[in-house]
Amino acid sequence: MKHIIIITAAALTACGQPVPTDTAESLVANPERLKEVRRLCKEDHSKMGDATCNAAAEAFRRRFMGDGKGKYTPQPAPQD
Repeated sequence: MKHIIIITAAALTACGQPVPTDTAESLVANPERLKEVRRLCKEDHSKMGDATCNAAAEAFRRRFMGDGKGKYTPQPAPQD
């Protein structure tokens, strides 16, 4: 995963686009920054870039849905 991020950062730097500094993990850990990034993406998606806005969307999904290891256990169906 680190290799993909490094390669992507190098490619974006070569193209002259800003390197995204906000990852889904960092945004999950910082709800205020997540709120700000989501607002900025809504106002001007092209300025923020796909990588940052996608990271914000993923962070929001993780905060809302959790990690998939929820505590909910349904009761077994009643036997008639």
